[in-house]
Amino acid sequence: MPWLPPHETRLAELTNRRRVRGGLADALAGADAVVGLSRAGVLTRALVASMGEAPVVFALAAPEPEIRPELVSDIAAVVATGHGDYPNRVDNALAFPGVFRGALDARAPRITMPMRLAAADVLAGLVPREALSTTRLLPEVLDEQVAPTVAGAVAAVAAERRRRVAPAAGGVLRQDTARNVSPQEGVGP
Repeated sequence: MPWLPPHETRLAELTNRRRVRGGLADALAGADAVVGLSRAGVLTRALVASMGEAPVVFALAAPEPEIRPELVSDIAAVVATGHGDYPNRVDNALAFPGVFRGALDARAPRITMPMRLAAADVLAGLVPREALSTTRLLPEVLDEQVAPTVAGAVAAVAAERRRRVAPAAGGVLRQDTARNVSPQEGVGP
């Protein structure tokens, strides 16, 4: 894909394992799920109808989703958006306060993929099994247990990593975990 910038080429390699060529209609034909992060109006009822049986639609464009849930709720198994007026709100506010609090509490030098996965894991577990439904996959953004639960999970993962990374001679952390702070340069690896 020589016409794409390197970061988009890498994303396409990770997300387009079927090597589909063409436009959105080609990519969605027969697909089980779509995660939209573009703009309102990109998805149509016809596009969703062309997907596999009972598709999952995450229309996460902000402030308006790629398609309004009521337009496809009869053909999609699950529809989620980032908009507070619809069920299944996927909002970064579910993760960020807890992720940052946990990283700060554990004095983590960076947010790692295991920390992010721990946050996702506990978020998924905050909705009791009996309450899970096609319209309730995640807890509410203002649920008071979200931030502290995510923070605890993130801090635990970060603390475990710090325990596994033994200090080098002289008690100084190895370069991959050390943080240098200087007033002139700021914080850096």
